[in-house]
Amino acid sequence: MWIPTDNEKYGVVIASFRGTVPHGLPLEVGDTVQILEKCDGWYRGFVLKSPSIKGIFPATYIHLKNANVKNKGQFETIIPTEDTVITEMTGTLREWGIMWKQLYVKNEGDLFHRLWHVMNELLDLRRQVLVGHLTHDRMKDVKRHITARLDWGNEQMGLDLVPRKEFSMVDPDEISVTELYKLMEHRHRKKDTPIPTSTHHLFLQMKSLMCANLGEELEVFFSIYDSRENHPVSERFFVKLNKNGLPKFPERMERQCTLFVDLGSSDLRKDIYIIVHIIRLGRMAAGEKKNTCNAQYRRPFGCAVLSIADLLQTERDTRDSKEDHMLKVYMCNTESEWYQIHENIIKKLNARYNLTSSNAGLSVALQLLHGDIDQIRREYPVLFTRGVAITRKLGFSDIIMPGDIRNDLYVTLERGEFEKGGKSVARNVDVTMYVLDSEGQILKDCISLGSGEIPVSEHHSFVLYHNNSPRWAEPLKLPIPVDKFRGAHIRLEFRHCSTKEKGEKKLFGFSFVPLMQEDGRTLPDGIHELLVHKCEENTSFHDPARYLKLQYCKGNLHGNSQPVKASKETFWISSFLCSTKLTQNGDLLDFLKWRAHPERICDILSKFKDIDGAEIVKFLQDTLDALFGILDENSQKYGLKVFDSLVHIINLLQDIKFQHFKPVMDTYIESHFAGALAYRDLIKVLKRYIDRSIEAERQEHIQDVLRAQEYIFKYIIHSRSLYTLATGGQNEEEFRSNIYELFQSVRYFLSIESQGSSIITQTQAVFLSSFPAVYSELLKLIDVREVANLVRDTLRSMPDVLHVEYSLEAVKLQCIAKTVESQLFTNPDSRCILLPVVLHHLHMHLQEQKDLTMCARILSTTFCLIKKDSSEITASEEVDMLVDSLLGVLLRTILEISNRSQPSGPTIRLQFQDVTGEFVACLLALLRQMTDKHYQQLLESFTSKDDLRDFLLQIFTVFKILIRPEMFPKDWTIMRLVTNNVIITTILYLSDALRKNFLHEGFDFKVWESYFYLAVIFINQPCLQLEMFSPSKRKKVLEKYGDMRVTMGCEIFSMWQNLGEHKLQFIPGLIGPFLEVTLVPQADLRNVMIPIFHDMMDWEQRRTGNFKQVEAKLIDKLDSLMSEGKGDETYRELFNSIIPLFGPYPSLLKKIERETWRESGISLVATVTRLMERLLDYRDCMKVAEVDGKKIGCTVSLLCWENGIILCRELADQYESFYDYRNLSKMRMMEASFYDKIMDQQRLEPEFFRVGFYGKKFPFFLRNKEFVCRGHDYERLEAFQQRMLNEFPHAIAMQHANQPEETIFQADAQYLQIYAVIPIPDNHEILQKEAIPDHIKSFYRVNNIWRFRYDRPFHKGIKDKENEFKSLWVERTTLTLVQSLPGISRWFEVDRREVVEMSPLENAIEVLENKNQQLRTLITQCQSRQMQNINPLTMCLNGVIDAAVNGGLARYQEAFFVKDYILNHPEDGEKISRLRELMFEQAHILEYGLAVHEKFVPQDMRPLHKKLVDQFFVMKSRLGIQDFPGYARVSPIHLTNGSPRTCRNPTLGAISPDGARLVNRRSPLSYPAFNRYSSSSLSSQASAEVSNITGQSESSDEVFQMQASPSTSSLSSTHSASPNVTSSAPSSARGSPLLSDKHKHSRENTCLSPRERPCSAIYPISVEPAQQTLTQQIGDSCMPRSDPNLSAPEKVMNPTPSSWSLDSGKEARNCVPDSAKLVSPPVPPRPPHTGSPAKTYRSFSPQAFETPPANPRSPHKSSVQSLTPSPTDYQSLGPVYNSPVLSGSSSSGISSLSRGSVTETTLTDGTITCTLIGSEELIKRENGTFACMPPRYNLSEHGTGTSRRRAPLPHSLSVPPSAEPPALPPKPHVLRVHRSEGENRMDEILVRPRSQPRKVSQL
Repeated sequence: MWIPTDNEKYGVVIASFRGTVPHGLPLEVGDTVQILEKCDGWYRGFVLKSPSIKGIFPATYIHLKNANVKNKGQFETIIPTEDTVITEMTGTLREWGIMWKQLYVKNEGDLFHRLWHVMNELLDLRRQVLVGHLTHDRMKDVKRHITARLDWGNEQMGLDLVPRKEFSMVDPDEISVTELYKLMEHRHRKKDTPIPTSTHHLFLQMKSLMCANLGEELEVFFSIYDSRENHPVSERFFVKLNKNGLPKFPERMERQCTLFVDLGSSDLRKDIYIIVHIIRLGRMAAGEKKNTCNAQYRRPFGCAVLSIADLLQTERDTRDSKEDHMLKVYMCNTESEWYQIHENIIKKLNARYNLTSSNAGLSVALQLLHGDIDQIRREYPVLFTRGVAITRKLGFSDIIMPGDIRNDLYVTLERGEFEKGGKSVARNVDVTMYVLDSEGQILKDCISLGSGEIPVSEHHSFVLYHNNSPRWAEPLKLPIPVDKFRGAHIRLEFRHCSTKEKGEKKLFGFSFVPLMQEDGRTLPDGIHELLVHKCEENTSFHDPARYLKLQYCKGNLHGNSQPVKASKETFWISSFLCSTKLTQNGDLLDFLKWRAHPERICDILSKFKDIDGAEIVKFLQDTLDALFGILDENSQKYGLKVFDSLVHIINLLQDIKFQHFKPVMDTYIESHFAGALAYRDLIKVLKRYIDRSIEAERQEHIQDVLRAQEYIFKYIIHSRSLYTLATGGQNEEEFRSNIYELFQSVRYFLSIESQGSSIITQTQAVFLSSFPAVYSELLKLIDVREVANLVRDTLRSMPDVLHVEYSLEAVKLQCIAKTVESQLFTNPDSRCILLPVVLHHLHMHLQEQKDLTMCARILSTTFCLIKKDSSEITASEEVDMLVDSLLGVLLRTILEISNRSQPSGPTIRLQFQDVTGEFVACLLALLRQMTDKHYQQLLESFTSKDDLRDFLLQIFTVFKILIRPEMFPKDWTIMRLVTNNVIITTILYLSDALRKNFLHEGFDFKVWESYFYLAVIFINQPCLQLEMFSPSKRKKVLEKYGDMRVTMGCEIFSMWQNLGEHKLQFIPGLIGPFLEVTLVPQADLRNVMIPIFHDMMDWEQRRTGNFKQVEAKLIDKLDSLMSEGKGDETYRELFNSIIPLFGPYPSLLKKIERETWRESGISLVATVTRLMERLLDYRDCMKVAEVDGKKIGCTVSLLCWENGIILCRELADQYESFYDYRNLSKMRMMEASFYDKIMDQQRLEPEFFRVGFYGKKFPFFLRNKEFVCRGHDYERLEAFQQRMLNEFPHAIAMQHANQPEETIFQADAQYLQIYAVIPIPDNHEILQKEAIPDHIKSFYRVNNIWRFRYDRPFHKGIKDKENEFKSLWVERTTLTLVQSLPGISRWFEVDRREVVEMSPLENAIEVLENKNQQLRTLITQCQSRQMQNINPLTMCLNGVIDAAVNGGLARYQEAFFVKDYILNHPEDGEKISRLRELMFEQAHILEYGLAVHEKFVPQDMRPLHKKLVDQFFVMKSRLGIQDFPGYARVSPIHLTNGSPRTCRNPTLGAISPDGARLVNRRSPLSYPAFNRYSSSSLSSQASAEVSNITGQSESSDEVFQMQASPSTSSLSSTHSASPNVTSSAPSSARGSPLLSDKHKHSRENTCLSPRERPCSAIYPISVEPAQQTLTQQIGDSCMPRSDPNLSAPEKVMNPTPSSWSLDSGKEARNCVPDSAKLVSPPVPPRPPHTGSPAKTYRSFSPQAFETPPANPRSPHKSSVQSLTPSPTDYQSLGPVYNSPVLSGSSSSGISSLSRGSVTETTLTDGTITCTLIGSEELIKRENGTFACMPPRYNLSEHGTGTSRRRAPLPHSLSVPPSAEPPALPPKPHVLRVHRSEGENRMDEILVRPRSQPRKVSQL
């Protein structure tokens, strides 16, 4: 049977349980469980982290722990009784564990590892605490360390700040709000501003001395030296080294390490150094032989120096880590400089020292530690456990501690002056020191060379070689016991050290000095010149009394001293005493021994103030005993002077240097003071000074007395206590009377106003500053109420705040603050007496808005003391007083501070700094302590509704301020929750007042509106959105406060229902705020708020007959709020759902269905639901990264300087109209700079891509739509495809360019269709002008583009395998966008698409036009020297001529010049004529190009040129062209109007090859030569290779389902498909290197990827001319000729190499008869040209010549910009070599004839006859041959009207006769001129105008 548990409530899982039994609860080790019931070894309960899942588990798997149970029963909660620090740490570690894993996922490696180390450290500390073996102090340190680590981790992880008190978390309900705020602020400030330390310590560890050939032991002395003052700062640290330079005692760490303690901040500056002196122990000279002398001497070795600044820099760099330093060791050049070698090194006087050896160095480890010594012991316990020597400062530290006991006498052996003593050389003086007591015995171990080594009894100085005036400067410390000082003296013996074999030390003199004089004073500090007494070598000093009678110091003769002979030998020492027991001050000794001279007491007391303070505090107890002894001796005579001396001592302890001696005085008062009668004299003198203060002119001494009143009262009270104990309480009334009289004098003194003099005011301020310290002393003898009355009366005696100076106001408020913080105010009995006067002063200050910081401090302390306990009458009364006095002014103060802008002045800013939070905490504390009674009294206290209205508006406004996010720091969640709890509690109280007073007759719209807006703001606070919290945090909040949003929502609903007809005043104003509330994702809150909208609709319907106003506001606000990220899918259902929502309220739709206006209501719900569906979908899409590139925003910088020029001109016009010439000049210069940038800076031409998004899985704004996107810089198709696949990882790429089927549109998936498109620019005029450089035109080719096109080739009808061009058609699609690119987005939707079909003949015409234009461009560039080399022209010529020779043109002739085609297509007559014209035009251009080529071709390429010339004549002969006699006159490259479709990239007029300046626009290396598989590739090898790559058959028609432009068709190939046609195969089929295997296989990788995109409109790739021509050499080895009259053998030519070489010319010559060889005509002179020369050219990489003809596709992308225009217009739209119809290959251009040579065609005798036109001269028949005039340069060259004879068509272009030849359309502007009979008839031809653009659909 299951029974509830009583004690077994909480436990920890110690073994995992799978929960496989029925109702079993799975458990993991470490889970904490709450136990509800038990039964036969089983428990039933739940895991605390998942309280909703309950089950059973074995009791043996649980380790029970103690816990407290709250709310025992169904809703009980447990609180573990373990240490609160452990509880917090356990919960925090669990929360960190979850977040720690997320750090790894987010790739935040640094924080991940740091947090891991901290978590391990906390676990180790937790184990130490749980074991329970720590001492109390160690436990405190461990908890401090734990809380510091927890705070660090919480801050790093963005968690809440935890308020703690003595390392434990505090419960906000158990303390006042003001105390909570103080704790939060303290931890916040501690986190942000570390407290700087004023005490520092230097840790030093000696490691080794590295020096060659040491061989002797060393003594190393470390000290800290002040180079500014030229004296040491610290004692010396002494380390002994062995002969190898290592510590002599390595096992003793304290002999190797030291801690230089008590360094002040002033000791850490750049002129403080660590100096090292090294002494060797050995022979006199380092190089002496071992047998010379066996004596050991201390001799100088070297010195090293290190600046503290270097150490500080190392500390900053290494962050407190111990760092090793290598110090260089120097030696002085002469030993006489040894005493100042460290100064020379610091001053860098290099001439006085040098390195000991080249590799000498001293290795030490140094580390700076900060904090007091106790803190260092806690933080670095290892230092002290292993042992470390303490090296102290010379003298006392900056702060003298009472516990410091020192008795050190520092003696420095300075120098000596000695005679030679009858020797020829100076002496080697050794000084031996002894310390002897009064009996002449040597004191043992009283000479210390330094810390680290034990003191010695005898010290030998180091020896300076042959020096009679040695200077040692060797400091020693004499730690002599105090009791040994009297009668002790120092004896110094001087010996000469012989360097002979015996090494004798011969005594020749001595000196001595007593340490204490007969009067008790010690040896004074300073330098002492001692006499050197000569003596014999064997002199004995067994009886010191014999020499102590002698004179020891010059100028210091004692009465008992015997005179001595004048001696030239002297010795100097310096001494310094640092003792807390001995003194050198005679006045102090006289004071302490006043009884020996009673007649001098007055004089002694007069000199007391002149005694050094340090001497006084050293003998503080003795001094006080002597002082009160004098008072007891004669109080009437010495009372005033004793009082003044006591005041001097008390004020001396106020000094920061001696403030730590206050406890010493306290101890003296409590334990040693015995003046039972002193209180009378002290009260009497104190009252006398207060009474005199009113009239005294000098107030300084009176102020000193008032500053000391705290300790004066301590002496008074303790003296009275001693008297009471001694007398049994006699004279009690007298004492009280004296106290009351004293306070009466004080009150009178405080009531005096300064009246223009500030002296009394300053004295009053001094009194008020120290007065609160008296309270605690008075309470020892006087009742608390009496003391409270005395204090109250004293505080009331001060003048009103408005009539005193501001400085005194501040002091008075400080006095009140100290009063509130005193022990007196903590007692409720005294607090009720003092509180009114405190509140009175606070009210006045707050009214004037003065001293707000101090006011906040007083209020905070007050609320901390007043407990919230309604059972205490005093607490209730105090709250009443606070509400009556401060609530209103407190609200106004908060409003004033919040609304006031921060002043700029630093002084004024401090007045408002950090006070808002304290005032808010005070207000919250007051409101939280108010009960029903207080609220009732408050509301009843308002005499009118206006006052109540003002109060409500005021408090609602303040609550809005408190809710602001910036009110508290982000991590103060606990403070925010407490604030909200107080606010909602207060609102519940005030709601009744609102309903009772402002609902019916007295309805006030403003109050109600303020209430509703406050409620809405309250609900929408970020700190109340529990959904954003972690589960553990959410659980804690709900357990403590519940969901305050729901509570406030219910209050809103209740208040709304009470409004009645007044609801209409809030419609539609509250629709937006209420709608914002419903968007909070809390089901209960939404269920409460949704019905309000039905009520609004109903009331609006009643008033106006519709609810259009509600509908409009609802939709607008919903759009706005959901765009901000609010609302979710569940929210949408609330409008449409039919399930009950809240209590009796059905869904909104259900309620509407019951109304008479249900139709419009249902329509509104449907509209809102659809809107939310769209908004939610849009917002979800915008959250993910896949649409980042689709957001509206500024596009990439397009360098649109052209647009900037237009703006500059407009501004310039404005400036000019106002004669603002300066700005006009600037604007003109800016405009000029834009022109320079256009000409000089490179601008990349991007590619454009068409993207189709198909399938229902895409967002609405993308679903089943197509867009055109402008690519990034250098982004080609494959990169764009990869980017799109990354953005839509679940999308399936389509592998064809056809329009998708309907199933794709409706599929529940994502399909992407991507291919490249070509821009169709609108600005044709600029692109057609010849004189405009190409890089200027490039801007207009890719900007402001509305239309784009792409081509898809296909076969129509029966496919001819011998000639594929007969049936190859092209489907050309033109896309029109909704907005031009570029715009505010990188892509826009396609608005309209047009599809036309191009016939094979039209395709052929377009290919030839493009090729001819490319030839013209290259020739012009070559002439104007826009090329660095001639390679591009060479490649293009070679490709065209080679293709024509090998049968390329024949394919067109066989397809379109045959009889069958002409008869079957009579409508194509003009097109056929156009094709013939283009063939002649191409031949004409080629011949001129060869002439230009010959002029510029380098010598090593002459064979190639010869080959091209030979092949060209073969081509002409096959075409039936004999010669162009007139060719030498006119260049064909300027026939810009030579065809109906003008050249695509018209270039500059021809100029002299030397007339153009070459500008290197792009590096040749920028465009690597890629072999493009283009349509013009004529070799079967290339075609077969492409077919093999794509995996498709040559003859397969499926290849053409995704083909590009028909212009890609190979004109010389006999294969079924051109290589370009297969170029649109998917990248997966071609092994694209840019797509991963995932995209290639699992995702079908069906995106259409370019085949280097030479021509395909689906995948265009812009290619340089040089790159295109590289592949044009690939052609069929032998192509049939099209002339039907030739025999088969004549049709076959010898094969020509597919790629040109220097030897290919030989083969060409072999296949052409000599008779057919023609000599290239000379280059004709150019006519003058007015256009500017071209300034740029496109370079070609020499590497292109090394590329094999069938090179596999390179994975790299060309950086050439896409310049491809639209083929639908006849105007020039871009360079030919980038056109898709050109297919990216030069070889596609069939050797064409000039267009200008054919004007009319007739059929005569079965032969087609052409009428040829000349532009300048007539064509004359000479010797049976035709002389053809070259076409004109440009449109301006009109025909001259001369006629010419008709010329028969060349035999190679003849067409079989036809019975009815198709009629050709008439030629415009052609006039025939008839001559007289017998004369040759010639036609006068006028110039044909340029054709207008036309669509392909018109063809």
